[in-house]
Amino acid sequence: MDTLLDLSDRLYLDVADLAHATPHWFQLLAEVWTEAGLLLFGVLFLAGWWRTRDGSSRAMSLALLAPLATAFGYVVSESVKSLFDEERPCRAVAGAPASLVTCPPYGDWSFPSNHSAIAGAAAIALALSWRGMGRFTVPMALLMAFSRVFVGVHYPHDVTVGLLLGALVAFLVMRFAERPVRSLVETARSSRNALVVWCAGQGPRTPAPAPAEPSLFDPAPSSCPSTATCPSRT
Repeated sequence: MDTLLDLSDRLYLDVADLAHATPHWFQLLAEVWTEAGLLLFGVLFLAGWWRTRDGSSRAMSLALLAPLATAFGYVVSESVKSLFDEERPCRAVAGAPASLVTCPPYGDWSFPSNHSAIAGAAAIALALSWRGMGRFTVPMALLMAFSRVFVGVHYPHDVTVGLLLGALVAFLVMRFAERPVRSLVETARSSRNALVVWCAGQGPRTPAPAPAEPSLFDPAPSSCPSTATCPSRT
């Protein structure tokens, strides 16, 4: 265990040295991304909900579960963090250069990384709810995790465990909560409340059936509404 922690220390020092060797604009970009990445995940949650309002109940239930699964990932990560009083590397690692961002205060422990847990959970939840989105969200989550080490506030093992923990929690929530949430969506879509229906969406729109084409073998339509009122033909 000590060997793994020593390796994490050395990797942290290597990344910190790399961070200080990069141009100022790149450092600024990393500082922005480490927080703004979470906002981008939020925008994707909203887009996923909006695009499924005319989709199936299953698609809507997964879109609604995505942010909920991410929130569960954060709660579990925060609960685990309360069990480990690991000091931030920006204070604990001897000889490390100053962090690019302000080092969090004492008591805001380092293990695991909540940012990474949120990113891992969001990446998996969006990948499961939006086909093809994983090719974008997984790299986003990895960059988010790396940025936490790059700016100097987490060890590599903090972000690795955070990513895996968040991803696992999100997968379990999406897997086991989909069916009950789908039932709620179907109930909401049958509601008479316009706001509830707007939020849950109306589901797929089925086009009205087109009128049948008359056949050559069909009898010609009569101009008389009833045979009783029509004069007989001789």
